[in-house]
Amino acid sequence: MKQMISLFNSHLSGGIKKLGYHCLLLTSMAACSNKELLKKSDAPLALNTKSGISTLAVSPVGDVVGKLVVGYQGWFSCKNDGSPSNNWIHWGSTPGGLPPSPGNQTFELWPDTREYTTTFQTGYANLGNGQPAKLFSSWTDQTVNTHFRWMQQYGIDCAAMQRFGKSTPQKDGIANKVMAAAQTYGRKFYVMYDISGWTNFQTEIKPDWTNVIVNTLHLTASPVYAKQNGKPVVCIWGIGVTNRPGNVTSWTDVINWFKAQGCYVIVGGPRDWRTQTANLPAYNASNMIMPWATGTFSGIAGANNYVSTLAADFAYCNANGIDYQAETFPGFAWSNWKGGAQNQIPRLHGDFIWQQFANIRNQGIPSVYVGMFDEYDEATAIAKAAEDASMAPTNQYFLKLDADGVHVSSDFYLRLVGDAAKMIKGQTPLVWSHPTPHL
Repeated sequence: MKQMISLFNSHLSGGIKKLGYHCLLLTSMAACSNKELLKKSDAPLALNTKSGISTLAVSPVGDVVGKLVVGYQGWFSCKNDGSPSNNWIHWGSTPGGLPPSPGNQTFELWPDTREYTTTFQTGYANLGNGQPAKLFSSWTDQTVNTHFRWMQQYGIDCAAMQRFGKSTPQKDGIANKVMAAAQTYGRKFYVMYDISGWTNFQTEIKPDWTNVIVNTLHLTASPVYAKQNGKPVVCIWGIGVTNRPGNVTSWTDVINWFKAQGCYVIVGGPRDWRTQTANLPAYNASNMIMPWATGTFSGIAGANNYVSTLAADFAYCNANGIDYQAETFPGFAWSNWKGGAQNQIPRLHGDFIWQQFANIRNQGIPSVYVGMFDEYDEATAIAKAAEDASMAPTNQYFLKLDADGVHVSSDFYLRLVGDAAKMIKGQTPLVWSHPTPHL
């Protein structure tokens, strides 16, 4: 998905390799020299007494400004799960719908499935603890309900529901399930269009929104559909991203069309968006900008080096009346799908993503997007995952949460993100080491 830009963008070529070679050394060095890298304080930021967040935000606190949002894929399906696709989608499959098996998978991080009442048998050997190796389907209502229950339990405010291209029964069915679960558990949600591979997005996205999202599925009529400044939120991801369709003319047209429908428009683009002079009219037309950082740096030093970009992005947006949403990610790898190193960007048992959160808080940025909630394909999921080898198949490599030498509970990243949400919103002070117990 979005993270493909992180490994193939020309402006970053070679960077990830250098970070990989020096990650361990730089991580230890950075931990000792943070005071020299950044101006830090253990005290809370100057807060707006009404909103509880930094006064630097362009818009007041709403459903996305001053909140923590997670990206939600909802794209996993299994053979015989009752879904329109009726196949092993995003887990991996072979001709004839055979289940994923050793050497035939497109995901990296093995999920913890103990709380799902309906799961589907794979072709892998049993888990290390002897339990059968089964996976969940996003089509199952109980799966989506479990995910949104976790969001409620761990203090996640809002989910950005990914939508790739125009209406299909699978996409529309998932959208209905997300709306129902969000209503049940009191979470906000909004549609996040990803234009990757969508050649005709300029003409097809408009009727998809009007005819399907608004008038058929009635998503925006839900009391939990996210609103900002009183307007329904929509995100368009892929603006200015390499190998995504469109140009500044088509992008600006779509952004302005959504604004004319009364929407609050978020643009998702690459981390170098400010240097794309020709595309600035499209970025400037948006209500909020969310640059994609996943995969573009590694280690504590890499997170700290990204601070100058965060600061410049935030200053530009404030100067131009645009809201800014910083993106974070826990780690990255896709060796089972695209190749590359196992555990390519280590999570560092939570230290890596917490450094990102702390840097964002230190800059006074009030809005954060976590990529992603359920992205097991590229090992960026914060949802519950296998703690160690006892919870993963014995005959195929999958990333486990103890990969960096510290055992953490399967819900550790949910708990950590919940703690980060409180810090970002000014409910707790800025701290530079995560307060979340590993177990």
